Amino acid sequence: MTGFLIGIFVTVLAAWFIIKNYQPQTVLLLAGLSLLTITAVFFPEQSILYAKSKSIGWVGGDIFAFVKESLTTQVAGIGLIIMAAGGFADYMDHIKASNSMVDMCIKPLQMIRAPYVILAIGYILSQLLHVAISSAAGLAMLLLVTFFPVLVRLGVSKAAAASMIGMSAFMDLGPAVGTANLAAKHAGMETAVYFAHYQLPVAVGVMLVVSVLIFFTARYFDAKDGHVVVQQTHEQQEQKEGDKVPWFYALLPIFPVVLVIVFSPLIVATIKVDVVTAMIMGTMLAFFCELFVKRDFKAVCKGVQVFFRGMGSMFTSIVSLLVCADVFAQGLQIIGAVDYIIQTVQNAGFGFGSMTVVMALLVCVTAALTGSGVAAFFSFSGLAPGIATKFGESAVSMILPMQLMAGMGRSISPVAGVIIAVSKAGECSPFMIVRRTVIPAVGGIITMLIINGILN
Repeated sequence: MTGFLIGIFVTVLAAWFIIKNYQPQTVLLLAGLSLLTITAVFFPEQSILYAKSKSIGWVGGDIFAFVKESLTTQVAGIGLIIMAAGGFADYMDHIKASNSMVDMCIKPLQMIRAPYVILAIGYILSQLLHVAISSAAGLAMLLLVTFFPVLVRLGVSKAAAASMIGMSAFMDLGPAVGTANLAAKHAGMETAVYFAHYQLPVAVGVMLVVSVLIFFTARYFDAKDGHVVVQQTHEQQEQKEGDKVPWFYALLPIFPVVLVIVFSPLIVATIKVDVVTAMIMGTMLAFFCELFVKRDFKAVCKGVQVFFRGMGSMFTSIVSLLVCADVFAQGLQIIGAVDYIIQTVQNAGFGFGSMTVVMALLVCVTAALTGSGVAAFFSFSGLAPGIATKFGESAVSMILPMQLMAGMGRSISPVAGVIIAVSKAGECSPFMIVRRTVIPAVGGIITMLIINGILN
């Protein structure tokens, strides 16, 4: 109880400072270090080591070594995805490939003259794309490179386009997703069966509701912010004669997307190409295209440096915040705040239906506070089979909404890596992105719980 109250107090205090526009990286880092220090001083029986790391021999040093371990983990994982995608995006801009792709896509889309309809349809397409691209941040970065400039050219605001992309992984769907694999294991079935028979029927209804809410929410907030919908014509964006590039440059930004989809369980299951590998391959393909077109080896080699500068920029603005948020989230778990919530739920004495809703909401709240849907689901998922057995119910009836809720909570978390990433493109704060995602998210959550209750 004490750890829970301390965790809540530190969380509220950190949120207040961030709302007051204090540097979020520093605030979250100090909050996480405070939780670790309090744990070390007042709860010495509780380990403050990061995951399976070893002590350096002094508990005071372990607190700061925790940050190093977080850096190692995050930079090697989601941080590397964000940096590689950011570097690739900057390189595509540098060689004018992004402009070429937008010019190719903009003509047929401008004929529709309904930018918010395209925005809503874009959510459905991106959510389906998440089946192949399991990383929420990786998918978002790919969409920022490819689809984001198209939406902006069609007339929606940058904030509206960024918010939709922030919801592209609203539900973690498909056999490639780690939480889906764990959920299937707890439910006692194959991942493919879990996906086809349980996830998809619920996901279809949720996607329709969320897409409609994105349409109306984006229009409302754009109007409220004074955004005027003006489609930029091809003539307005016509490149200067010296900036024109060959037509096939339009294909370069989507090359990594094609690689990730083709070499996945959806098509070629024997080969798996992850997002970072695809970005590197895409960059090298673009390098050879530049060399073929410009025939200036020295200049083309110098141009690739833009890729690495872009990676560094993403580390400074986004990955650093991701690491600090991870330290804070881990601090909440170590001090016992999450364990207290679990124990409270176990002792509450709810019926199975109410218990399912409570467990799903706990995953959602934890994901929203920590920014990690994976951590939230992994913390609670192990409880579902035992609870279902006590009620004589199928475990999948509880595990499915919990697993889907992990992604849903992430979409309304201002400290989630995907929200932080898209906020930069939207030229606004993560809180402004969440302001736009919360209504579609709540609608999707309610729809998911209703459909799950009916079907399962």
